[in-house]
Amino acid sequence: MIRLKINNELELKGFMYEEADELFALINENRTYLREWLPWVDGTISVQDSKAFIDHTVEQMDRNTGLTVGIRENGKLIGIIGYNKLNHANRIGTIGYWLSQQAEGKGVMTKAVQAMISYGFTQLNLNKVEIHAAVKNSKSRRIPEKLGFVYEGTIRDGEWLYHYYVDTVIYGLLKREYK
Repeated sequence: MIRLKINNELELKGFMYEEADELFALINENRTYLREWLPWVDGTISVQDSKAFIDHTVEQMDRNTGLTVGIRENGKLIGIIGYNKLNHANRIGTIGYWLSQQAEGKGVMTKAVQAMISYGFTQLNLNKVEIHAAVKNSKSRRIPEKLGFVYEGTIRDGEWLYHYYVDTVIYGLLKREYK
């Protein structure tokens, strides 16, 4: 299981099956907040759904097609980050993330993304890290912009969000650009 210590308070840690209750509770507490930008929230209606998600993350790690971890602050789960997709043929990883509303505004996600970038370039042998975000999701877009990613383009109607499409932007960071 992957475990990356960021500092004395923050760590990134792979999920264990027993953590499904904690994961579901976090999603449930933040349901309205998360639903604004995440299309899977309405489909997460029970602890069983969180167990299925954890199974999916374990399968991804076993197949080396993705890597999803919990963001923990002082041991408490406050969000998720991961390589939703690993394209080994082209050495590209696509990072996705979300954080509880209460944990926002403290630089947690910036630190978590930095840790995942470093892991991707040093341990996964990636050449490029991408982040995709809805055009109007300014909080999510601020992270790659702050970390020196390059805006690579906009995908029109890039994601279906419940009852409508949203345009998405793609940011990229190459290994040679990483500091």
